[in-house]
Amino acid sequence: MAVARAATDDDRLVTFGVSPDRPETGYGYIKRGAQSGDLFEVEKFVEKPSLELARAYLKEGDHYWNSGMFMFETRTYLAELESFSPEIVSACRRSFAGAIRKQQTTELESEAFLACPSDSIDYAVMEHTVGAAVTPLDADWSDVGNWASLHDICDQDADGNIEIGNTLSLDCRRSYLRAGDRVVVAVGVDDLIVVDTPDAVLVIPKNQAQRVKEVVDMLNEQGRLDLLSTMSLSDFSTQK
Repeated sequence: MAVARAATDDDRLVTFGVSPDRPETGYGYIKRGAQSGDLFEVEKFVEKPSLELARAYLKEGDHYWNSGMFMFETRTYLAELESFSPEIVSACRRSFAGAIRKQQTTELESEAFLACPSDSIDYAVMEHTVGAAVTPLDADWSDVGNWASLHDICDQDADGNIEIGNTLSLDCRRSYLRAGDRVVVAVGVDDLIVVDTPDAVLVIPKNQAQRVKEVVDMLNEQGRLDLLSTMSLSDFSTQK
């Protein structure tokens, strides 16, 4: 952390990379470049890879998981954002200029704010700036980006199961069972995720947990607003 903090004084935008311990296909990656002092230059950001590529990254040893955590000076980030994504800066400034200020709160002007492009720091700035640097993150980390990740970090019973709510299981192993208003019963299943919500029931193998986003995309394409408007993504996915 001290290394990253010192680098920000030199206008570096530092991201924290997690050393992978498995060929994970659900995370983005950062390929490190040449060493620069106590940091590494960012050679490139890599989208979520195929299993074959993830195995190669693990073997090569020069790729980190992209934790999505950054450290930089505000002035440095805003200057880079102005250069690479001026429309974001413009929308935010209009929203702030039209804000309603009360005694203890500030309500941003909604129309301008909603017009702001929805983009991540990675896409808007980090993939373009020459000031990007990466340092290894020495800490336990999980983005808890899907139900399988949630299973991994929760307390499990002797068979590796997690059961929440009104559930009943028999001869199940390494599964995540979450009941809503109804009883969830599972018999003889391994490595399965079952999540009951008021609107729908999710059943998916743990090793395909990342595909929940595909379901949400399908609902969008099919115009299933009845589900999208009443079921938040967090009901079926822990992704941000």
